[in-house]
Amino acid sequence: MHSKLVSFFQNRSTAEIARDLLGRELTYDSPNGLVGGLIVETEAYLGPTDCAAHSYGGHRSPANEGLYCVGGSLYIYSRRQYYFLDISTQEKDNPEGILIRAIQPTIGQEIMLANRIKGGFELTNGPGKFMQAFGVVDKSADLLLLTDSPFTVNLDHKKTPNTIAASPRIGINASDATWANAPLRFYVSGNPFVSRLRKRDYDLANFGWR
Repeated sequence: MHSKLVSFFQNRSTAEIARDLLGRELTYDSPNGLVGGLIVETEAYLGPTDCAAHSYGGHRSPANEGLYCVGGSLYIYSRRQYYFLDISTQEKDNPEGILIRAIQPTIGQEIMLANRIKGGFELTNGPGKFMQAFGVVDKSADLLLLTDSPFTVNLDHKKTPNTIAASPRIGINASDATWANAPLRFYVSGNPFVSRLRKRDYDLANFGWR
């Protein structure tokens, strides 16, 4: 499995990997049972030259060390009461990564609903929301390889999107407009679990899948 991780998370551009994660099932072995869903939205962060990256300018600290780990490692960080899940890409010490922004639930919906007040599409349509729904309450999986963690990503099978859309990343106020406007956010077009998707753009028949 380690060689498969290396092949998937290191041998191509981070943007390509972010696109390829769409439609793959992300699961978490929570204390209350297995939860998970199809990844429907990701963002790529391209390391020291990317003004929006946590490793911009070569910044390195214990807090963001996960980005510097070998591709396929977890970088978990918190903002207020929420936790966020990044997966490192590229070789060790090349701090690029991908933020998982939203999932479409497939496993353990009742467990997830018990962890969040809001259900429906609001259950997992954001990076902090789905982690709260998963029941993640600490950074204990930070720095771990996916294969050694309670998280898994199915690298063998994926659901195919009809269309993959690209846009600027959410909430980026980079001083460099080139990075602020870079189309490094990828999502399944029409999937109602994508964050900030307008209701008129929902594909309620197929959720954006073939």
